Amino acid sequence: MAFILALDFGGTKLAAATVNAGSREWLRYERCLSPANADVLSDLDIMRSLIDSLLKGSKPSAIGVSFGGPVDTATGLVRLSHHVPGWENIPLKDLLEEEYRVPVSVDNDANVAALGEHRFGAGQGYESLFYITVSTGVGGGWILNGKPWRGASGMAGEIGHMVVDPYGPVCLCGKRGCVERLASGPYMAQNAREILAAESLSRKGVVRGEILRGLVGDNLSLLTGQLISQAAVEGDNLAQEVLQKAAWALGVGIGNVANLMNPQRFVLGGGVTKAGEAFWQVVRRVARETALPEVNFEIVRAVLGDDAPLWGAVALGLEVLH
Repeated sequence: MAFILALDFGGTKLAAATVNAGSREWLRYERCLSPANADVLSDLDIMRSLIDSLLKGSKPSAIGVSFGGPVDTATGLVRLSHHVPGWENIPLKDLLEEEYRVPVSVDNDANVAALGEHRFGAGQGYESLFYITVSTGVGGGWILNGKPWRGASGMAGEIGHMVVDPYGPVCLCGKRGCVERLASGPYMAQNAREILAAESLSRKGVVRGEILRGLVGDNLSLLTGQLISQAAVEGDNLAQEVLQKAAWALGVGIGNVANLMNPQRFVLGGGVTKAGEAFWQVVRRVARETALPEVNFEIVRAVLGDDAPLWGAVALGLEVLH
């Protein structure tokens, strides 16, 4: 029976799994966090050891790969990683085909997660959807007419760098007020840190963010997007303010995309979407206010969680078999 090896090179983690074609259960599954000083060589070494542990000498029928950065899908060339140095212009498809002697397909993680949710998750039965991942960054992937749509050079879906506040803070990409700059986990943490630091300097008697401070023992460098979500759910007013701004930015982005492309569904995945009902209410309300009243769409949670890129990689592997 054909079996697929699925690989996920994420910004902060590496994962690999095997599955029989047609099955919805992993045969084997391995994952580990990237070391703090990761580079392309350490990523490849760790992934090789995960693969060896999974395969134990057996040979997959095909390999599907999700990569956290821009990829030329036609050639399987990784252009760069936004989080790990050394990945510039690495021919990942060729490297893996040479090493494992099976067909390989490589794509950007948001495109792959979109494919995973369409084939195995919240997008089953829908002809058009836009998948958005909100975690280390904010990315997007399209399914149109039941197939992935990547754009002229594989760069479609970059909702993270849609500008929603031209006078907002500067993003890593150099522009101001991108969705990613306001809604991604690390940037939310940065926004909360800056507010807390400024308020502790001014000492105007207003104490905010007590739950947030408590979660990190006053060590603001430990703040993460996930902790902000947690503190907001527990009632922390400052965390709620930061999260509401993130939800607003995401809602404006979604409403504009709805007007432009009119997909049936928006599927939201990634860490920050575990943020509690208040976050979802703001996203849905702002998206609805931004879009034209005649434009119908749904905003739903992804159901595959952190495994969406791996299940999408399974779908890629199945495609190169047929």
